[in-house]
Amino acid sequence: MCGLDPDLSIIYFFEGVMMGNPEIGSRVVAAGIDTNYHSVGEGNPVLLIHGSGPGVSAYANWRLTMPVLGKHFRVVAPDMVGFGFTDRPAGYVYSKENWVRHIIGVMDALGIERADIIGNSFGGALAIATALEHPERVGRLVLMGAAGTHFELTPGLDAVWGYTPSIENMRKLLDIFAYDRSLVNDELAKLRYEASIRPGFQESFSSMFPAPRQRWVDALASSDEQIRSLPNDVLLIHGREDQVVPLVSSMRLCELIRRAQLHVFGCCGHWVQIEWADEFTELVVDFLGRPV
Repeated sequence: MCGLDPDLSIIYFFEGVMMGNPEIGSRVVAAGIDTNYHSVGEGNPVLLIHGSGPGVSAYANWRLTMPVLGKHFRVVAPDMVGFGFTDRPAGYVYSKENWVRHIIGVMDALGIERADIIGNSFGGALAIATALEHPERVGRLVLMGAAGTHFELTPGLDAVWGYTPSIENMRKLLDIFAYDRSLVNDELAKLRYEASIRPGFQESFSSMFPAPRQRWVDALASSDEQIRSLPNDVLLIHGREDQVVPLVSSMRLCELIRRAQLHVFGCCGHWVQIEWADEFTELVVDFLGRPV
């Protein structure tokens, strides 16, 4: 598989710092991966795992969420391997198992024994898998527009994973992601397009979910039996008009998980944390701040 040369990754990181790119945070070696991450606040650790859109980074995904949660918790938001400004090792196998290994590596590297996890979309599937494989390391879960169950590939998700770089294609994806049209404009499409064509970004992204893509929905899914075994308190959040991961995914998770609650936002697409930012963070702070 194609990947960003490690030396180029380091150069690109320091160029980003010099240019004041807010997507550049701190760095740590996690499970052998040179990892870009953001950290804010103190207290109970909360790990934020982003989605799998083209050009995505932890900052782009969680920029409105981190400052608020940081007033209450120790928030850590890494760029998962293959995304953002984390390294892209040549020949790396992008899989649920290796992404979970990277999550645990981030926790180990930062001295976090146990954390609550907030997972968005693809990140929700990884949060579930991490809780199943390492139950002693994971507390509460917030799963927003989460994959992790078996559902029929949507045209929206097929378009996201099948993205080829152009401003026009990025604008089409933004129209899929957001219900609120005021959030989508040509300037944002240009910015996200430029993010998607940074050195190594599209090469790694295009290698992750090649067609036929139903197999990657299934590869990210945990079995019903596994999900039923989760003892964690789980808050499920979903946009009713989500065109990427269908609402039925969260409904199924709510059926399977014993200690689950589901909050559905109407007039909302796949971007709950952006389209309903204040309400989203209020729900999360209340849920994660309750006494165990």
